[in-house]
Amino acid sequence: MIVRKLGVEKLPLDGALIINPTESNDERGVFFKLFTEELLKENGISPHFCEQYISISKKGVVRGLHYQAGKSSQAKLVQCIKGEAYDVILDLRRSSPTFGRWTGVMLSEKTRQTIFIPRGFAHGFAALSEGATLHYLADNNYSQKDERGVRWDDPALAIDWKVGKPIVNEKDRLLPLFKDAEYF
Repeated sequence: MIVRKLGVEKLPLDGALIINPTESNDERGVFFKLFTEELLKENGISPHFCEQYISISKKGVVRGLHYQAGKSSQAKLVQCIKGEAYDVILDLRRSSPTFGRWTGVMLSEKTRQTIFIPRGFAHGFAALSEGATLHYLADNNYSQKDERGVRWDDPALAIDWKVGKPIVNEKDRLLPLFKDAEYF
C-alpha cells in the first residue's frame, strides 16, 4: 500500500527544496523512494552526484556552517537516516533574492525527507538525538583548499540551533562571521 507519493516542497530560500519520499508498506516492511532524476529535473535541478558522505554526531553537536568556494561549490542532497537533526542552510549567492537569509528544517528517520541544497549555500546541522546520522550526496568533489565556512553562532544571523549547550569543534568556532565570509 502506498502511504505517500514522491513530491517536493519549496523552501523560503531560492532554489532550496524538501523532497518527500514515496512510502509504501506491506507485511514485509516499508520501502522508500527518496528521489528520482525526473523529479529533480522537473524542479530545475540536474546535478550529477559524484561523492557520498555519512556523518554521525553525538546529541548536542553543531556542525557548520560549511561550504566549498568557487569552482568547488557543491549542491547537496541531505537526509537524516537515523535519529533527528535540525538542518540549516544559508544563501551566500549575491545575485539571489534570498542572499544572506537562512532557513532551518527538521530532518529525521521518521519523515525520511531529503533537503536539496543548491550550490552557493552554506550548510550546517545540530544533532537533536544521540547518534544522529546524516547521509549526503554531493555534485562536486571535495577540495580542502576551497573549504570555507560561516560561524555557527554569528549574532547577525541569530540562528536558533535547538540545543541547550552546543558541542562545537575548534575549527567551527574559528570560522568568520557572515559579514566577513566569501560570497558567490
